[in-house]
Amino acid sequence: MHFPTLRALLALLCLGLAAGLHAQPVQLQPGSSGQPLNDRIQLLEDVGGELRIKDMADPAVQQRFQPARGRASVGQNPNPWWIKLELQRTTDAPARWWLEIGAVTQLDLQLYTPDGRGGWALRQSGERVGFAEGRDHDYRRMLLQLPDLGETPQTFYLRSYDPAGNSFPLKVWQLDQLDHLASHENLGLGLIYGIIAALLLYNLFIFFTLRDSAYFWYVLTTAGALLLIVSMSGHGFQYLWPEGPVPFWLDRITLPSLWGFCACRFTQTLLQTRLHVRWAHHLLSFACVFYVVAVVLEAFGQRNLAAWIIALLSLTSIPAALGSAMIRWRQGYFPALLYLCGYGLILGSISLALMRSTGLVQPATWNAYVFPLAVAAESILFSFALAYRIQMLKLERAEAVLQADREKTARLAQMQASADELHEAVRLRTAELALANQQLSEREQRLQHAAFHDPLTELPNRRYLIERAEVALADAQRRDESVALMLVDLDHFKPINDRYGHDAGDLLLRTIGHRLREHVRANDMVARLGGDEFAVLVCGSDAQQHAQEIAARLLAELSRPVLYGANRLAVTISIGGALYPQHAQQFAGLYKSADEAMYRAKEKGRSGFVLQGCDGELSPQACLMLDVLKVPSGLG
Repeated sequence: MHFPTLRALLALLCLGLAAGLHAQPVQLQPGSSGQPLNDRIQLLEDVGGELRIKDMADPAVQQRFQPARGRASVGQNPNPWWIKLELQRTTDAPARWWLEIGAVTQLDLQLYTPDGRGGWALRQSGERVGFAEGRDHDYRRMLLQLPDLGETPQTFYLRSYDPAGNSFPLKVWQLDQLDHLASHENLGLGLIYGIIAALLLYNLFIFFTLRDSAYFWYVLTTAGALLLIVSMSGHGFQYLWPEGPVPFWLDRITLPSLWGFCACRFTQTLLQTRLHVRWAHHLLSFACVFYVVAVVLEAFGQRNLAAWIIALLSLTSIPAALGSAMIRWRQGYFPALLYLCGYGLILGSISLALMRSTGLVQPATWNAYVFPLAVAAESILFSFALAYRIQMLKLERAEAVLQADREKTARLAQMQASADELHEAVRLRTAELALANQQLSEREQRLQHAAFHDPLTELPNRRYLIERAEVALADAQRRDESVALMLVDLDHFKPINDRYGHDAGDLLLRTIGHRLREHVRANDMVARLGGDEFAVLVCGSDAQQHAQEIAARLLAELSRPVLYGANRLAVTISIGGALYPQHAQQFAGLYKSADEAMYRAKEKGRSGFVLQGCDGELSPQACLMLDVLKVPSGLG
């Protein structure tokens, strides 16, 4: 085979493969109204924007078209894109159809249809012309009427250009079904507009009432969000600015920038980032500056650069807002939690919008309403967050009014010197002094308790025992009663401290103190003298008998082990007792007698009770009296 023939065959094969890759014509049937077309269109990137409609007749240009495979967006791209669409109808299908281009905020869109004379008719749409001029029917999205279709394929071309994001979701419609859909869409979007507008007016009223800066930025943020939603839905172009091309201050760059600027300022004010999260405050201020830069660039025609700035600002403003909300929430500031929930919804919807604008997510019906719904929910949550500030401001205002009344009362008192005002001042001062005296009394009671009680066992200490004993001895002398003093000393306490540590020793002492309180009468007194030594003061006519009964109970109860983890801490006690007036007339002598009796109990083997003079021995006072009187003791 000759090489020229082989090359010709290969060329024909490549042309056949290329033709196979091209999308087949869309065959419209009676039920095709609302059918998406993006899976059957072909795309061509016009690098440099040099192609014209007459260039479409060039086979080399036709070979550059590639199937879209369902793609409806190519993201932020500085070049125009050509879309090739072939349509035909079945015999029973209507001849007249309408083409919907679902990109509401598209900058420039041109539709080329065959004019029947071998040329092309241009239909201009997009934001560069007025609303009615760019549509063949009063619908919020771009809607253009196609020439009557036949049973043979007809080719149509669209040229889409928007450096901020080329988007071209295509559908074909019958007009009656589109109007039915539009009525449902308008009802749902109107409900969203109404919710946001109601919150806007409500908080605007609160702002005029309270003059709080957080409400000011909330109102501007909500107004910006409402304008942005109205613009993105197409209703803004349809009802609010329909007469001419969309000005740059109402386009898809400026409105998101203004909304982002106000949202950052609202975040700074609500969360008080200047005081509590300074790094986030600086990042949000940085974002505010570049939102303004994006608007300026859009005014000078740098649409693609402005769109990229808005997209990249999410790397600063989103982490700053989320981080400051998390920090303030952990600091106990409840509005931050509501802000976090609302901003989380917005973050998700903005991320989806950015992925739509960059082409990572293709435009679809389900994701067209995510942002309006998120803004409505965010406005509600932010309003709840601001309601918390209402309460704070009310409290502050009430406090200010109260302070003003006090100052006014004071001035009138000085000017008029009236007796009533003077009496009120005296009453207030008396109340203050009474409160101060009460506080001093409570403090004195705490100090007195600390001075007279042992901090470990909460029992009275030696000082308290001495004062109580002096009073008890005086009462006993006046009533001709007796008083018993018992000294309790723990046997073998030091080995427990040495072996198990001071924590074990402290536990044992607290337990011993608790058991001592349990086994004495309510009018008797238990005290800790220090270390492992305790005292019991027994009063009343039966003091001696009751002291012996208490000693018997204590010997049994205090020897019970105390659990310390898996260890059983056990000690015995030695008790020495002395009676008034039998053994001493003063507390010092009574204490000395009881102490001597306790040591005799220890000498007898510990774990016992010795009452002075009841073990066959005379008390020191009795021995002294016998020596003085020279009376035989009878013990010889």
